[in-house]
Amino acid sequence: MKCEAKDLLLYAVTDRAWLHGGRLIDQVERALEGGATFVQLREKALARGEVLREAREIGALCRRYGVPFVLDDDVELALECGADGVHVGQDDMEAGCARQRLGTGILGVSAQTVEQALRAQERGADYLGVGAVFPTATKPDASAVSLDTLRAICAAVSIPVVAIGGIARDNLARLSGTGIAGVAVVSALFAAQDVRSAARELKALAREAVGA
Repeated sequence: MKCEAKDLLLYAVTDRAWLHGGRLIDQVERALEGGATFVQLREKALARGEVLREAREIGALCRRYGVPFVLDDDVELALECGADGVHVGQDDMEAGCARQRLGTGILGVSAQTVEQALRAQERGADYLGVGAVFPTATKPDASAVSLDTLRAICAAVSIPVVAIGGIARDNLARLSGTGIAGVAVVSALFAAQDVRSAARELKALAREAVGA
């Protein structure tokens, strides 16, 4: 599966912090039912075997919904589980190496500057994740990216850009006019009492922000 700009409108990044005894796959399905257009599995604490099992289950679910599914950071695990691709940060596998290992799979790369964005594009990224555009408790150590920098990155590259970091219902409209293809959300989606309804609302707001 290739990645198109429309697939990035509502990009769901998983976080098991809000499962409250439930199953992550159920939360993901609720997000998909509500309209999530892309799913990234992000697991920092589970053993590799557990992540592999979970990735295969969620990957199969995403295929049923026709939604791209990528893993965070781990190219080898993405290949092993049959994911559509991987998303790497600046401190993970270098984008060119990830592209070479991944082949034609989807490659997302995090960027905080125009220089990083152009380098990622040159080395084979299909899309960029840019942030943190707002303060975020999910990644408190994430570097801040101003809206001016976000606009500059969107203007500099020809691949789609997803804004990430602290995005919620009350600030999403501030991203209007930046040139983004979509928004990546974590707590705004998975911490909601009704994940399905939260996805619907966030998707509508995202559509307004990107002018879709």
